[in-house]
Amino acid sequence: MNGWHSKSTDELCKALLSLETIEECYSFLEDVCTIKETLDISQRLSVAKMLKKGVSYTKINKETGASAATISRVSRCCEYGSGGYDLVISRCKDEKDA
Repeated sequence: MNGWHSKSTDELCKALLSLETIEECYSFLEDVCTIKETLDISQRLSVAKMLKKGVSYTKINKETGASAATISRVSRCCEYGSGGYDLVISRCKDEKDA
C-alpha cells in the first residue's frame, strides 16, 4: 500500500465509484474541488490522451495551455506510473465505441 492510501482516500475512491451520471460528477466535483482544481485535472487527462497519440509538447501546450512542466509530469506518469491514465483512456474509448 502506498503511503497516501488511507481510510479517507478509500472513502473518496468509493464516493467517485458511486457516481452514476456526468451531472452527478459535476455536482460532486463542484462541492469537493475548486473550479481550478477540476480544470487542472481535466487538462492533465487531455494532455495524457494527446501524449498517447504522439502529439508534440508544443502542440499540446498550444491546444491545452498546459505548461511544459505539467506535460512532462503527465508524460512521466504515462510512462512510469501505475497505469491509471491508460486504464481511464482505454475505458473512455470503449464507451465511445459502444
